[in-house]
Amino acid sequence: MKTEQENKNASNRRDFIKTSAIAAAAFMIVPRHVLGGKGFLAPSDRLLVAGIGAGGKGESDISMFAKSGKADIAFLCDVDDRRAANSVKAFPKAKYYKDWRELLDKEHKNIDAVSVSTPDHNHAIIALAAMQLGKHVYVQKPLTHDIYEARILTAAAKKYKVVTQMGNQGASNDGPRQMKEWYEAGLIGDVHTVYAWTNRPVWPQGIPWPSKKAEIPKELDWNLWLGTAPEKDFVDKLVPFNWRGWWDYGTGALGDMGCHLIEAPFSVLNLKYAKEVEASVGSVYVDEFKRGYFPESCPPSSHVTLKFPKTNKTKGDVTLHWMDGGIQPERPEELEANETFGDGGNGTLFIGTKGKMMSETYSANPKLLPLSKNKDIKVAPKYARVPDGANGHYKQWVEAAIAGYGKQEVSSPFEIAGPLTEALLMANLAIRSFDIQKTVGGKTTYPGRYTKMLWDNDNMKVTNFDEANQFVKREYRKGWNNLTL
Repeated sequence: MKTEQENKNASNRRDFIKTSAIAAAAFMIVPRHVLGGKGFLAPSDRLLVAGIGAGGKGESDISMFAKSGKADIAFLCDVDDRRAANSVKAFPKAKYYKDWRELLDKEHKNIDAVSVSTPDHNHAIIALAAMQLGKHVYVQKPLTHDIYEARILTAAAKKYKVVTQMGNQGASNDGPRQMKEWYEAGLIGDVHTVYAWTNRPVWPQGIPWPSKKAEIPKELDWNLWLGTAPEKDFVDKLVPFNWRGWWDYGTGALGDMGCHLIEAPFSVLNLKYAKEVEASVGSVYVDEFKRGYFPESCPPSSHVTLKFPKTNKTKGDVTLHWMDGGIQPERPEELEANETFGDGGNGTLFIGTKGKMMSETYSANPKLLPLSKNKDIKVAPKYARVPDGANGHYKQWVEAAIAGYGKQEVSSPFEIAGPLTEALLMANLAIRSFDIQKTVGGKTTYPGRYTKMLWDNDNMKVTNFDEANQFVKREYRKGWNNLTL
């Protein structure tokens, strides 16, 4: 039975919907679909964007859409008024909401597209709701929190025929295209092994959940911030940044940097879905020979090995190593002692049968190894570059959305971003399985440690360690419906 407050909220929501037509009539610029059906170009030829998540990365995303010269930020939404303050000031004509559901209910007729830049655990539910309304979507990386969510959004992009882009802007850099050209010209032979590494996390991980709850800031709607995540008390030093290190909300270093560093291997080698994964993680000892057990927190470091099946760009399986927490692979022997490996803290290394190549964060500054080889490269450009590279990632999506579904190419559509995100989340599945406990007869064991997980991609399940499948799809908090197409 609904409470009096729930009935009041439902009544208010119906009132919002009834008045939306009046609000739309007063709006100065109407969305293109109102003027002439799906795909119609308005006289102003501009995209009306609702920014859900207006602070931090959301603030910079929204700013870049506006700088494209072809988008108007029509609405802003954030659960924390403090974080949204800069965007509210920058776009004073944009109406402001706290609840994204209310925004979409009331204003869906007044927008063409939605930008989603919230903590990872709420990406999918917001993006799918917008797509089901026929809105083009730009979603920050990683695309989703769970493997199941990534699969759903990949299918939704095709079903609802909307223009999609994930916020891994390095996909629009020249680097991936240049490395594709080098690889297809045979400069390094057949790639069989890839390494990607990062100095992240740069927030606390491998720690216990705080025991002391804190006072919720008056500007923050904690219930809306939690969204799909389990009910918990508010604690200090979680919002706005450190949530990345907690499994209920974030996806650790893999979610933060994996989409930037593993995008190039996906692009160059046409990787899709992994078939097996194994992981080892860094330990935190809290006393002599006493290892800390903090299953709610991502580990301080990890090394994950993913194996991908042969593609049309490789002669056999590809093994991809992921390392975080400052762990790096062995320096290639072709690299001189004082030459920088990757960009120092981050990088990607391709190992082929005839040579090697590496790149930095965002696939920037690709180089053949040894570095002396780069003086004499004679490979003609084959793939069109995105104007302004990574910074052009935003304008590329805006222009593609204006043109309509299927009319213009984007660098990271969900058909590519979905499988890429799934690979990262497969790695996290192996990492999280490391902390699965079993106690029998008073003896505690960890059966997920040092186990190779075999993946049935069609059925989205680990076939040899069923306990790991709890990390494929989580149950949303009561009141938040799980995703369905």
